Amino acid sequence: MQSRGIRGATTAEANTRESILSNTQELLEVVMAANDLKKDDLVCAFLTTTRDLNAEFPAVAARQLGWTDVALMCGHEMDVPGALTGVIRVMLVVNTEQAPDKIVHVYLKEAKTLRPDTVSGTSKRTDSTT
Repeated sequence: MQSRGIRGATTAEANTRESILSNTQELLEVVMAANDLKKDDLVCAFLTTTRDLNAEFPAVAARQLGWTDVALMCGHEMDVPGALTGVIRVMLVVNTEQAPDKIVHVYLKEAKTLRPDTVSGTSKRTDSTT
C-alpha cells in the first residue's frame, strides 16, 4: 500500500459558517466517493481557504463527517492579486492501492476554472499546479 495525495477544491457562496461547512462537506464526500475511500484510508488532510473565507475552520466540516481520528490542519492560501476568491481547497494524504494515474482530483463549482484540464469537475491527472 502506498500513500498518495489527492487534491480538490470548491467555492463557497458566502463567508458564513454554514456556507463554508456545507461546501467543505460536499467536497470531502465527493473526493472520498470518487476515489472509493473509507475513513480508515485517511492519513491526514490539509484544508485551506482564500483569505476572504474566515467565518469557520473547514476542518470542522471534516469532524462533523466523523473524521475524529484524522490529523487535520487549516490555513489560508497565498493572497495572489486577481486570483479566484471564495475557494476551499483540500489535500488528502491517503493509503491506497490505486496507481497515481487512477487517483481522481475533484474540482467543483467555480473552482473548476482552477484546473481547465478537468471536464466534469474531476481529474485523473496528478500534476496539479493549484
